[in-house]
Amino acid sequence: MVETYVVALTFLGLIVLAATVLPELLGGYAVSVPVAYLGIGAVAFSLPLGLPNPDPLTHSKLAERLAEFVVIVSLMSAGLKIDRPFSVSEWSSTWRLLVITMPVTIAGAAIAGWWVLGVVPATAMLLGAVIAPTDPVLASDVQVGPPGEGEHAMSDQSVEQDHEHEVRFTLTSEAGLNDGLAFPFTYVAISIATAGLAPSRWFVDWLVVDVAYKIVVGAVAGLLLGWILAGLLFYFSPSTKLASTVEGAEALAGTLLIYGLTELAQGYGFIAVFVGALVIRHRERTHEYNRALHDFAELIERLTMAVLLALFGGAIATGLLGHLTLPAVALGLGLVFLLRPFAGLLGLAGTKIEFAERGVISFFGIRGVGSFFYLAYALNEATFSDARLLWSLVGFVVLVSVVVHGTLATPAMEKLSRRGQA
Repeated sequence: MVETYVVALTFLGLIVLAATVLPELLGGYAVSVPVAYLGIGAVAFSLPLGLPNPDPLTHSKLAERLAEFVVIVSLMSAGLKIDRPFSVSEWSSTWRLLVITMPVTIAGAAIAGWWVLGVVPATAMLLGAVIAPTDPVLASDVQVGPPGEGEHAMSDQSVEQDHEHEVRFTLTSEAGLNDGLAFPFTYVAISIATAGLAPSRWFVDWLVVDVAYKIVVGAVAGLLLGWILAGLLFYFSPSTKLASTVEGAEALAGTLLIYGLTELAQGYGFIAVFVGALVIRHRERTHEYNRALHDFAELIERLTMAVLLALFGGAIATGLLGHLTLPAVALGLGLVFLLRPFAGLLGLAGTKIEFAERGVISFFGIRGVGSFFYLAYALNEATFSDARLLWSLVGFVVLVSVVVHGTLATPAMEKLSRRGQA
């Protein structure tokens, strides 16, 4: 036990060290940092070091909680970096992705899962819900920068002209909101698995509680708690040497408080955290402490993301993808390269966004930690057939997304920038 513990500590130290140095070392190379984390984890768990098997189905509750923590921290980080004021018109591209692209993706994935893999309706619906959210954790290369770096995009004129910020803003805001909005569809899968396919057995409760009540509570809690916390944060910003040593740590405290209180009220904590972060960011728009809050949240996000991806790499090395079939591989590739781009272009059709930008937004629907959370959560709440196949398929989709999107993100954004369109 002691040796295993010491080895685990050593492995954890290696991952933390990698999280601090790899972003700089790999800055000029095509290999993305998340891919490096996967490689470190795969190598470490392939060696006879006595590390425990990181199988997410065996350790389903731990997988759920770890993914949950990484997601909520990343949602705070994403909300704190968005400079654009919240409005229906200025966020129109985001609404389109949420109202059109996301449901099309869910329906397409569910139908494809039923047709290609022959899984039962509850499992097919769960596949659609799990694949739906894009990832705020792994999309840093296509997201907006820290607070203040997008200020030039806030005037009415520059919003039309600054195409790069439009792409980055859309991907950031979509990832921030669709993580929470995937929950109602996950509950549909759970309801079908527990109560049956007939809507008469669960639809009313689902619509009233899982859709209306929980979304409203999440949004209201985010607004209220974000406003209260913003007042405290900017009024009591560090002025002493001792206080400065924990500068920005309130971002983590705020994340946990908003999420915890919202969940206690039976609302969607994911929505509340992102909305709360937006409120905090815009309560004092020019306050320099916005940057400290964001930087601390991003630090925690990077460290926990590195650990989770290393465990994911270890899970791959120890058999996570072992239940993949050729139809599942074909389906996974279709979800990444066909369904999301099609659904994205459909959602953005008719907008003023240039076609090249629409293509980038549609293609970079990165899948990742959110998918892990929803899958682990659903499997802990109800019994689904083909659970192993689901983990293999979702793991494969996330692996393809991490490698392909991570490798192409920087070149794609640079190419659009050179053309003056992004």
